[in-house]
Amino acid sequence: MVKPFGSGTIRRLALLPLIASLPALAPLATQAELLKLSAGVDNRYSDNMRQVSENKESDIESRFYVRAEHQSDPGQCNSGLSADLGYGYWLDDTYDPEVYATLDFQGDCELADRLYWDLSNNLRDVTQDSRGTDTPDNTTRKNVFSTGPRYILRLSSQDSLQLLARYENTEFEEPEETDSDRVIGNIAWNHLFSATLSGGISFNASRVELDTGEEIDRDTLSVNFSKAWTATRLSGSIGISEIESTFRGVSQSSDGLVGNLNLEREVNPSTDVYLNASRELTDQTSDFDIQFDDFSFNLRETTTVEATAVRAGIRKTFSGGSSLGSEIFANRSDYLGSGETEESTGLSVNYSRPVTESVNARAGARYTHRTFEEDSSNDDLLGVNLGLSYAASRELSLNGSIGHEARTSDVATRDYDENWIVLGLDYRFR
Repeated sequence: MVKPFGSGTIRRLALLPLIASLPALAPLATQAELLKLSAGVDNRYSDNMRQVSENKESDIESRFYVRAEHQSDPGQCNSGLSADLGYGYWLDDTYDPEVYATLDFQGDCELADRLYWDLSNNLRDVTQDSRGTDTPDNTTRKNVFSTGPRYILRLSSQDSLQLLARYENTEFEEPEETDSDRVIGNIAWNHLFSATLSGGISFNASRVELDTGEEIDRDTLSVNFSKAWTATRLSGSIGISEIESTFRGVSQSSDGLVGNLNLEREVNPSTDVYLNASRELTDQTSDFDIQFDDFSFNLRETTTVEATAVRAGIRKTFSGGSSLGSEIFANRSDYLGSGETEESTGLSVNYSRPVTESVNARAGARYTHRTFEEDSSNDDLLGVNLGLSYAASRELSLNGSIGHEARTSDVATRDYDENWIVLGLDYRFR
């Protein structure tokens, strides 16, 4: 449902990216020619627009969008921006008109020698209830804004100490969802053992206040490491964390082993493999689901969560310009307040191949298995798609795709199948 721009939540969400961008406006202004802009329209037909098991409704959604990308040259201030803004409406009014928005902004400025000010803003449409479908009735907009100073103290040629402070604000578009204000402090010592190996110890403290009045405190002590070889990069951390939530005088605490691992390896000039894994004691207003796109919080569950995400994949390019990407993933959410657990595992494959100089073909498939402990139910989701894109000129491209989505569940009302077609055009401004 479209809300007037003057409404409180929408207005704040629109202003946050602008506020986050202020320190980087100078480099953006002087390098405006590096800003990439495009606009277009997609028309999507579906024979089951609501993704329901019975009483299917077909409809066509027309979505108009503007896309912007920018990366500043290295300097005193640095910034990176990727943003999409769209407006969609349904021909037969299956849903009310909808505004779509995605934003990733990262920026920093060196205020003095080794003293930096960091800014970031991430905006996403996220699922509210993980048992539901990916439709406008089950999504809300989540905005995470973070800012604060960072200072690096050189203790010696091999040792450094980093001090960091952050203020973080999370807001959801829907008023029934929980917003938060977060203060983060971090101190980390790092030692350079060699030109390719470093390690250290860090302590992180986070204090969160939710708009419900609940307070969440988290302390984490961890050991960090980073190692590089000729074709391989490995980094990560392992430690212990304690999280405590207090609401209306009642406290609940949990602790456990946490950490993360990032591995990238160049198998050969045309093949890369990667592995990313993370386990955190956190809450639903954190940016964990932004870091891992295939992970989602169930906003209908308790706020404190033990979140685990693992993904591994391969990227391959071929001599004719074709490319293949494949990824497996596994996610687990343990909601500490209720004791409920949700798990998902899956596989995705995407293939792209040039047909002519101006025509490109693509195909993709994705399978996900979900388990919900609360009602001992299992869901299986499958999606396949085929598409073509045609570059009519350097600026204008046309695209079309067809696909099928299906969900089978132990709960019959969650079953659905859908066939869809998308036709669109995109114009890139010079």
